[in-house]
Amino acid sequence: MPEFQLVLSDPRSGRSVKLELRDPQSSVLLGLRIGEVVDGSAMGIRGRFRITGGSDRSGTPMRPDVHGGVKRYVLLSGPPGFRPRRRGERRRKLVRGDTITPEIYQVNAVLVEGELPAAPGAGAGEGR
Repeated sequence: MPEFQLVLSDPRSGRSVKLELRDPQSSVLLGLRIGEVVDGSAMGIRGRFRITGGSDRSGTPMRPDVHGGVKRYVLLSGPPGFRPRRRGERRRKLVRGDTITPEIYQVNAVLVEGELPAAPGAGAGEGR
């Protein structure tokens, strides 16, 4: 029974919304890869969004160039997963593959068309 946090961003307005997805809504995302466009109607979202990344419960980031739903040590020279401090610096780091599996906890996505759903608890007067 997978459970995800979906962080959905709207590049036009600059806003983002965090949604909690549980079964059966979350099972729609299983097996999808970074870069795929998903219809949000099965999850109660009007519009379509593109998956841009994510991480598991321990914070290990997903990378689009590691295929499958695996955890693997790879030699990195830039983000995601490593920020070099010096020019030419490389380091072997643990990253996840580009496929969404039940071990993934947070999924990041960008709205392609449609509109963001209202944030849970929005309008409570807690904003800035």
